[in-house]
Amino acid sequence: MNAREFLDVYRGYRIPHFKLIEHRNWWFTFSAVLIVLSLVGIFVRGFNFSIDFEGGARISYPLHAQVSVQDVEATMARFGYADAKVQIVGGDTVQIRSASLSQTGTASSSASGSASASPATSASVGASASASEPPPGTTGNTTALLNALAKQANVAYTDVSVQDIGPTWGAEISKKALRGLIVVLVAITLYIAFRFEWTMAAGAMIALVHDVTITAGVYALTGREVTPETVIAILTILGFSLYDTVVIYDKVKENTESPALLARLGYTKVVDLSLNQTVMRSVNTSLVVLLPILSLLLFGGETLKNFAFAMFIGVAIGAYSSIFVAAPMLTVMKERQQARRAPQPSRGGVQRPKTAAKVGGRAAETAEVAAASDAAARSATARQGGGSRQRPGQKRRPPAKRKRR
Repeated sequence: MNAREFLDVYRGYRIPHFKLIEHRNWWFTFSAVLIVLSLVGIFVRGFNFSIDFEGGARISYPLHAQVSVQDVEATMARFGYADAKVQIVGGDTVQIRSASLSQTGTASSSASGSASASPATSASVGASASASEPPPGTTGNTTALLNALAKQANVAYTDVSVQDIGPTWGAEISKKALRGLIVVLVAITLYIAFRFEWTMAAGAMIALVHDVTITAGVYALTGREVTPETVIAILTILGFSLYDTVVIYDKVKENTESPALLARLGYTKVVDLSLNQTVMRSVNTSLVVLLPILSLLLFGGETLKNFAFAMFIGVAIGAYSSIFVAAPMLTVMKERQQARRAPQPSRGGVQRPKTAAKVGGRAAETAEVAAASDAAARSATARQGGGSRQRPGQKRRPPAKRKRR
């Protein structure tokens, strides 16, 4: 394919002739490798859940002194938080994750000085609070800890920001996320089975599980933090992947409804033709979606980057699975259905189609009946005209001519 032909295919002027279904074992092998790596990351490394899921406290403050991670960890351990995770980001910001600082497990309030009931509210001890006022909802031990951290970093006490979430809130968020994922998968399965057929619904579910597993595996392998924004992105990924799969399945359904095309090519080649007719549409749609997500991933804030990272991985994997997983899996299931409906070998080892055997038996019975009827008719004719037979040696007289009047 030269550059002009490729450009015509890309613009949709020509239908390509890619052997997508013929090489399905290649795509299955590639997907299997990705899934194995993802499962290793999930079960070996595990996820880096945010405090929204696990509960705990997040402390953040600027760094204006020469302090190492070990120094901050020692300060946290002195106040009873030896398992705290300390990071120095960019050389000028300290971020600490530890167990919950408050006894009630609720989040501390913002800089206004009033307690907040929302567990997800961040506590920022801002300029409106005086230096002698501890953050709302903290104990005396926690106040001393924050003072020690501020003194160590050579910053004001009011510059320390605390976000505290109890473990009960994190467990509730996790349950709701899992419940939402299950409801979405069941609803998608019922819709596709009603709109198309159950084999297409099964192929779409395999593709969706494929997308979610690989996206989760990438998060586990890279160690990125799993936040509520990640869950929202994964649910969005499911919808996008489903859209692409439904477009392909709709084209397959349209082409398989043509008896002439189905009889000439067969189901597998009809699916391959449908893929070639829709592959450039899927590629172009995915590129249009990936470009703005890439801009968010490169230039967005920290919250937007978490969302954009999950979206970028999921949209790319979803576009791949719609073409190289969902449609080939449909052909595999259809071929197995046809194999089960195929005739079974006879006892003698010779395979004889059932329909052909039935037709052959009926034809033999019809031939026997016809032969018997013919024989009966000949014998009846012989009995009726037995006395008028021509004797041997007797000449046959020519018929008499009729006289004309």
